[in-house]
Amino acid sequence: MVELLPSEFAFGYATAAPGDVAAAGATLEEAEWGRLTIACVERLGPAASRATLGFVYVTDALAANLPGIVMLLRQTTGIKDWVGSVGVGIVAGDQEYFDAPALAVMTARLPAAGYRLMPPVNGDVDVLADMPPWGERAQPGIGVVHGDPRTPHLTDLIDGLAQKTASFLVGGLTSSRGALDQIAGQVVRGGVSGVLLGPDIAVATGLSQGCSPIGPPRRITRAEENIIAGIDDRPALDAFKEDIGEVLARRLERVAGYIHVALPVSGSDTGDYLVRNLIGIDPARGWLAIGSRVAVGDPIMFVRRDRAAAEEDLVRMLGRLRERTPGPPKAGLYFSCVARGPNLFGPGSAELAILRRELGEFPLVGMFCNGEISNNRLYGYTGVLALFV
Repeated sequence: MVELLPSEFAFGYATAAPGDVAAAGATLEEAEWGRLTIACVERLGPAASRATLGFVYVTDALAANLPGIVMLLRQTTGIKDWVGSVGVGIVAGDQEYFDAPALAVMTARLPAAGYRLMPPVNGDVDVLADMPPWGERAQPGIGVVHGDPRTPHLTDLIDGLAQKTASFLVGGLTSSRGALDQIAGQVVRGGVSGVLLGPDIAVATGLSQGCSPIGPPRRITRAEENIIAGIDDRPALDAFKEDIGEVLARRLERVAGYIHVALPVSGSDTGDYLVRNLIGIDPARGWLAIGSRVAVGDPIMFVRRDRAAAEEDLVRMLGRLRERTPGPPKAGLYFSCVARGPNLFGPGSAELAILRRELGEFPLVGMFCNGEISNNRLYGYTGVLALFV
């Protein structure tokens, strides 16, 4: 049993003034990114001096400055262990920041025996065998992870990591118009990295889908690679048109970005599914092409993506989390899809306002991702929330 120190979370963030906003992907002068970093540290207050682990997320306008930011955070706080990544947008308390230089920092006072940094894993999960034998003394419970979207066979890698570490993974893939870096003690690239938290560090997690089903569960009856030729022993396009309705069926160009494919998760008792993009329609053959490999016999549904469906599911997820937690959260990490945030919920940090309304005020940081990780799966269009309770 790990002897826990009293948990403390400190939180800080800083952004540039509107006149200082740099073009997306631009490199800021050292005085600018340094000023933002120091502003974060000042907002953390004295609790940072007692912390042992830090989370940091930066917008991609600061991606090129990430090594300097991490070094400055280590020097000014005395915290050696940092984890985090880069996002096109980040979560900083009750604010979303896109297209501006911004960073969000949260620190925690955790026992040294209660967590382990995980270096980048690019394919062979057996490399984790070289880590200290901490897992034998305290089986990991939660893994907070970040990944490079360019990594081959990511879905298999994430599943392998969850099994190898015996951890429930939460996190997301870096989204950036510049460097796709992660932080795991230091700035790293490629694969999946992060931190493993022991089971005595209480964390509750939730997953919110950004879509809602528009038709019944069906089954693929003809397919090759990512091409679906038949559904329920009919041309795939016929089943698709039946589910989306007559109006959309007459104007198939309108389904782009609105209608998606959902692949139900086998054995899920919550109706969970993985959303994948519809990337092509062959009207002559009646085929559909999607952003994932499929096989004959796989279940399939069609779903719509809109604000109303996303809000409804987010409120439902937060309500379930509220019922499972003994009191207000001490802190949280939120990983939302880049297609959510202002692109789905509207301006004014509307998505985060829902979190605050349902759960109250608490330190919260995170990023908008190129894919979200929950347990052993890679999702899209979702929001993944981890609450320290």
